Amino acid sequence: QVQLVESGGGLVQAGGSLRLSCAASGRSFSSHVMGWFRQAPGKEREFVGYINRSGSSTYYADSVKGRFTISRDNAENTVYLQMNSLKPEDTAVYYCAAGGRYTNSKNAYDYWGQGTQVTVSS
Repeated sequence: QVQLVESGGGLVQAGGSLRLSCAASGRSFSSHVMGWFRQAPGKEREFVGYINRSGSSTYYADSVKGRFTISRDNAENTVYLQMNSLKPEDTAVYYCAAGGRYTNSKNAYDYWGQGTQVTVSS
């Protein structure tokens, strides 16, 4: 079992930055692929990116590539999402998720946090 708690969301102006954190409980954090997803009002939850178990490899959606960076600290059981050059279309609830596969499919992730709101004003 893995429990995930996101933090760091808020209101930011376009062009600004935010760093989201996702703290995990349980001893198996380092055995999970960690993903970030987001969901805007009235839209499907969409993939943002994932990081492999060791933190040596990441993969991003085209919409955030070059602006967002995922990292993890397995000693601290935490994964991060650094978001730069934010745009109004990045406004969404952001979720972290833990899974066993390298995939952008939300259905493949077993554990989810409660989400944190990110609002980007124009």
